[in-house]
Amino acid sequence: MFDFVWTDFLTFVAIGFFAQIVDGALGMAFGVLCTTALLSIGMPPAVASAMTHLTECFTSAASGISHAYHRNVDWRLVARLAPAGMLGGAIGAYLLSSIDGSVISPFISVYLICIGLFILYKAFRPVWPRDVRDWIVPYVGGFGGLMDAIGGGGWGPVVTSTLLGRGHDAKKVIGSTNFTEFSVTFVISLTFIVTLGWTQLSAAAGLIVGGVLAAPVGAIIVKNVPVRPLMVAVSIVIVASAVIRLI
Repeated sequence: MFDFVWTDFLTFVAIGFFAQIVDGALGMAFGVLCTTALLSIGMPPAVASAMTHLTECFTSAASGISHAYHRNVDWRLVARLAPAGMLGGAIGAYLLSSIDGSVISPFISVYLICIGLFILYKAFRPVWPRDVRDWIVPYVGGFGGLMDAIGGGGWGPVVTSTLLGRGHDAKKVIGSTNFTEFSVTFVISLTFIVTLGWTQLSAAAGLIVGGVLAAPVGAIIVKNVPVRPLMVAVSIVIVASAVIRLI
């Protein structure tokens, strides 16, 4: 079991801050970046995912409120994503809690590499405009919730990049996925607490502090920074980190 050392608190704050800056700007990557960092310092996959999602209950709430304030949220899109995402997240958290971490860890690394490459692909793929009535929205939400729980991150990379790739409005997609993420991560965290217990999740404090501090900044970045360069940078970080851990 991973033992939390209080001298590492600032490291967790830095991880949470950086990951939330990226997530708030892109609508993705908080879970992937945090999970990759936590796994690299020796946390079991289930605990790393649980800590990440407990943190996201706070960061996604702060980020979602910021995006709503800046009018980046499409409420119809939220209504179509949330129910399926919550169901998929609960199923994924239950499955991960029942699997030996040493067995699933290599597969998670491969999954993260695929997500990183998928983000890179989406950064350069031409899109065709679509609206909230797109039939694939609930299915993307369900799959995103499932992968988010199992991989410790995936809601943003799966949902945001897929919807952007299908031509949905970038600002509304990023704001709506950030806002919806609270309900998904809440269900995932609750499932982990029931299956793993509360004491294993106390190390999330540093991640929460860093993430909440950064949340308002991401909503502002959405309006001012081009999405493509950020997506490329995130994909490189995710793939490089996952490859090193897999090796």
